[in-house]
Amino acid sequence: MHSRTLLGPFEINESIYLEMVKYYIEVYHLPPLAAKIYSFLIFDFERKGITFDELVDIFKSSKSSVSGSLQLLLSQRLIVDITLADERKRHFFLNEDYIKIRFEQVVQRLEKELSIVKQLQKFNQDREQHHANFNLYKDLLENNISNLRETLKEISN
Repeated sequence: MHSRTLLGPFEINESIYLEMVKYYIEVYHLPPLAAKIYSFLIFDFERKGITFDELVDIFKSSKSSVSGSLQLLLSQRLIVDITLADERKRHFFLNEDYIKIRFEQVVQRLEKELSIVKQLQKFNQDREQHHANFNLYKDLLENNISNLRETLKEISN
């Protein structure tokens, strides 16, 4: 049974939330508050959004800290801000394209690594000794890039 906790306007699972925060800090190098805000917005399943003042209150952080974290998340296109017609305040939401954005980032990193591997392979082509593992590594990169691109096409449709 998953424990449900009300945090601000959203119902969250605290253990999943904490695991997500840790993951986004470690893997995507988000600062702790940005990782908390991003993970929190993932639980906005009804897409209600949340205001700046609500985030300051929920996370008990300074306005400048919350503002900096939001600016970082906005610049990385992980979240979006919308001013609702009936209100003057901006509401923050998870970017609906976040899965596509994440896959695109992974593809970019893999393509960069593949480029380096190919340069190394070309540099080493005159030597008698070729490493089978090196070719397997290059093939694995190429296959993963291809699979991710196919997934991106499916997501875009």
